[in-house]
Amino acid sequence: MRRTLLKSKLHRVRVTAAELEYEGSCAIDAELLVAADIRAYERIEVYNVMNGERFATYAIAAPRASGVISVNGAAARKAAVGDVLIIASYADYDEAELASYAPRLVYVDEANRIIRLGSQMQVMTA
Repeated sequence: MRRTLLKSKLHRVRVTAAELEYEGSCAIDAELLVAADIRAYERIEVYNVMNGERFATYAIAAPRASGVISVNGAAARKAAVGDVLIIASYADYDEAELASYAPRLVYVDEANRIIRLGSQMQVMTA
């Protein structure tokens, strides 16, 4: 059996731009993408802490160390500059992979600079 679990999370990043006329996607500081193991064009889930909006899009790289989090295209109607977001990616794992499973968690400050990296590993028993 395969299970879909959290692969990585950018916790409480702040929106720096909302570009309605852009084609789509979410531009994310390349340093944050690397830290969270999210690739350009990978599907991401975005949860807006400020208004409860939840949506899916794909990630694109913004300049490294820029702090950019730009919500683009139609999704720009779901987030405003200054909103706090949680950006998550998920992956499918088989039972053997779950023995060493731990998601990548990236915590940032108000300027979207990394302040802490972490993981959560929970051993589940039946």
